[in-house]
Amino acid sequence: MFKLNIFLVLILIASALGVVTSQHMVRKLHMAREHEKEIERKLDVEWGRLQLEQSTLIMHGRIEHIAKEYLKMTVPAAASIQIVSINEADNRLDAKGLKP
Repeated sequence: MFKLNIFLVLILIASALGVVTSQHMVRKLHMAREHEKEIERKLDVEWGRLQLEQSTLIMHGRIEHIAKEYLKMTVPAAASIQIVSINEADNRLDAKGLKP
């Protein structure tokens, strides 16, 4: 009977150590999860900021301003604008023997 009691006490101690270890692991994993969620929130904020920045950088007026000021580009006269359809372009390439 004494040996059985000692065996049961050892099993009880092993079980208690297992519970403590598993609780510690759960706490560590929970802290790691919270840390990752914080990183996710920061990345979401940065993503929103980058999307806003991109939308301002590609605004038509800004591009036109840069083209006029820095590249010295101008809008061509209406007489010098030529619209070419895809069929017409294909026919011209066929006529020149350039189409693969």
